Amino acid sequence: MATEAQYQALLDRFAQLRQEAIDQLGVDLLDTPRLADALVGQIDDYMQQAEEADKAAPVPPDSGLAQLVGLGPEAARQFGQTRIPHGVEGYDETVTSERIIAIGDLYYIYQHERVGVFRVVRKLRELFRNGAVRLSSGPGAYGLYQFDRREVLRGTRYERAAAYRRAFGYGVKTPQGDARPNREFHPLFTLFNRHVAQYWRDKRISDVIRDRANDPTFGSIAVVRRAGLDLRNNLKFVSYGNINVLRVEVMQLLEEAFRILDADDVKRVFGADNAWDVVEEVLTRYFHEPLMTSPRQRMAVTGREILRWLAQPHVLQSGRTEFEALLLQVAEDSEEWLTSAQAIGVVADRAAPQVTALPVHDRRPRPVTPVRPGRRRDLALG
Repeated sequence: MATEAQYQALLDRFAQLRQEAIDQLGVDLLDTPRLADALVGQIDDYMQQAEEADKAAPVPPDSGLAQLVGLGPEAARQFGQTRIPHGVEGYDETVTSERIIAIGDLYYIYQHERVGVFRVVRKLRELFRNGAVRLSSGPGAYGLYQFDRREVLRGTRYERAAAYRRAFGYGVKTPQGDARPNREFHPLFTLFNRHVAQYWRDKRISDVIRDRANDPTFGSIAVVRRAGLDLRNNLKFVSYGNINVLRVEVMQLLEEAFRILDADDVKRVFGADNAWDVVEEVLTRYFHEPLMTSPRQRMAVTGREILRWLAQPHVLQSGRTEFEALLLQVAEDSEEWLTSAQAIGVVADRAAPQVTALPVHDRRPRPVTPVRPGRRRDLALG
């Protein structure tokens, strides 16, 4: 149990230790900048161990209040003899990884729903039921029959749409009950991916122009960490409820849908080579939609990997070397997600040049107001 005097002395000793270590290694720190990170990290570990040891000590029944106000036999004669806690558990360390991983799977499902996988299967079921396609008793036909009969046991389209709206703010369906749409998700997710991509762009530039390979890179890990923590904390409150169970059910539904689309008799009807060819053929033939299959599917894969990375404690790493090694796992995923999102218009391309118009009757250049991407059109399930 640390007293106020011991608490103050501990902080002063560690501050003095840092100063003496830097004074003794001043020249070496200039030649090897990473040595400073290792030194500061080791001293921080020692300080954290001292704090953990103090937290493990027994606490008085009144938490030291009688000692502070001067009551009883253990009353403090001086202010420095009063007990002072080191603090409480950090906010950013209380996120359960299972719920964030479930959100990542739900994001994967949403993008496939936006592609139109389930609409394609429903259309095939309608055509099969009406006898409008040459399907009879093959594996695809039998799969469509089972898909139709099992529908009463699965969640409805409205329930899925409400989950997307509550978790990501996507769609136009109103969440059920007291739930609210998470409109902050998309800006925070985009911001995190931008910072990750920018960090590695700065790192590649610094690797080229630096004089020494040991010099630190230009990127700021604090900016990336803050953006990641903001996104993770946002998802913390929308990951409760039925999302964990719902994503398991819909992942099974998605697997069943692709098993039907990849059946030989279904592919033969549409002259397709694989399940994705069937999806695109049905979308163009019956729904007359422009195809965004490839970017949407890559957004699903990369977005899920990024959210899975955030579910782990990697973003809390304070050392630059360790943080870079862990961040490398999603560096390319963030770049690819941004590129795919810009391709379909759900994220603005900041690198695009500004277009100006020069009317004949006015020589002054007037900036043309850029057309914002159709948010409602993109977020609706269709």
